[in-house]
Amino acid sequence: MMRSRWLPHPLASVTLFAMWLMLNATVAFSHVVLGAFLAWVIPWSTRSLWPRQFGLYRGKVALRLFFVVLADIVRANIIVALLILGPTSKLRPGFVRMRVDLDEPFAASTLASIITLTPGTVSCSFSEDRRTLLIHALDMDDEAALIEEIKTRYEAPLKEIFQC
Repeated sequence: MMRSRWLPHPLASVTLFAMWLMLNATVAFSHVVLGAFLAWVIPWSTRSLWPRQFGLYRGKVALRLFFVVLADIVRANIIVALLILGPTSKLRPGFVRMRVDLDEPFAASTLASIITLTPGTVSCSFSEDRRTLLIHALDMDDEAALIEEIKTRYEAPLKEIFQC
């Protein structure tokens, strides 16, 4: 109980600490101390803003999802560059509504973030019941194929990671 009271979000603390050291490009004693302090105080002071603790499960699946998203971002950047350098008449933009099967709100917002991070697609909004996501695609020839790709590449691993 003490751990959760004084270190409410250990993963966030570790991430903040690592980001601090990487952004400063040094492991000088002063930066390590300041980074550790910030990594503790930021999650601790914002603990009441987090609706509840959530668990991450299946670390290997999370790591694999990270590399899938990274590869998709690189691939989509190349595709979008080719699309915008070519004739705009070939573009087929469109909106699609996708039913979201994630019960965990953080998992659903992670899915929306992944979609937005991938060039060529943007998650626009959730429905009021948080079950339907409106997605805009820069070039879409088949709505069903786009939905199936998002569900298999991103939503299925998120279900496993967050145990939804």
